[in-house]
Amino acid sequence: MFRLAHLSDPHLGPLPKPRLRELAGKRMTGYMNWRRGRDRIHDMGVLERLVADMKSFEPNHIACTGDLINIGLHGEFQVAREFLQDLGAPDKVSFVPGNHDAYVRTTLRDIERYLSPWMTSDNGKYEGFPYVRLVGPLAIVGLSSAVPTGPFVASGSLGREQREKIANVLAFLSQQPLARVVLIHHPPYRSGSKTGRGLTDSAALEDILAQTGADLILHGHNHVTSVNRIMGPGGKAIPVVGVPSCSAIRGTLTHRAGYHLFDIDLTEGGPVITGRTRGLTSGGEIVDLGPLPL
Repeated sequence: MFRLAHLSDPHLGPLPKPRLRELAGKRMTGYMNWRRGRDRIHDMGVLERLVADMKSFEPNHIACTGDLINIGLHGEFQVAREFLQDLGAPDKVSFVPGNHDAYVRTTLRDIERYLSPWMTSDNGKYEGFPYVRLVGPLAIVGLSSAVPTGPFVASGSLGREQREKIANVLAFLSQQPLARVVLIHHPPYRSGSKTGRGLTDSAALEDILAQTGADLILHGHNHVTSVNRIMGPGGKAIPVVGVPSCSAIRGTLTHRAGYHLFDIDLTEGGPVITGRTRGLTSGGEIVDLGPLPL
């Protein structure tokens, strides 16, 4: 049995003190949003406890689906790198970026510079997206929906080139005795997020998945536990699982800080996957919240 842990959207704080010139454009609105309350939603003490709880279950691998940072300040990326280092070595942790990691165009260089060791294929070289990692019985396919956008927009996009590669990769992997686990920040289906927050080419991705299939898709972005399905080849449903922010201390039970554990086994009939949620209660405890309906 192989155990995969999934967490997302830590929104690491506190923010480093920005220089005035760094607050031009979209960063200014993001900074004001952080100061007006977002900094009180994301608790780093809770995040530390949650990661410790997750590690106590000794997962074989950890998936992190983006939004390590907040407004794309250069100083945020060293903190993001240290967070991934604390999660585990690059061969034990797979990362895909979110819209906050790509907050403005200049952050794309920092994503590669600081975070690329956790976004490589098995050859250890950062070659963009999608990447493929063979980990135990899994083929982990990392996608990037992280693109810079204007103020008050949090959408994502894969783009034509990445979509073409995704189709080829998933089709090839469908012939291998592996469980295909796809990582993406934005929900990959058409109704996944509100207007201005969704994956702009989700319909095209759904079409690819209808032809190629996958065994499990993991995402973040919405800060809530969710289970949906995309239809794959032969009418076989692909479970699509969203996870809450791993540092959030407000909201309902499914919105507060949590993570997911998946136990995956390869059988003659294909992969057998079960999942559970652990999360923060209103009393501040981290407990088992029950199975995910995969």
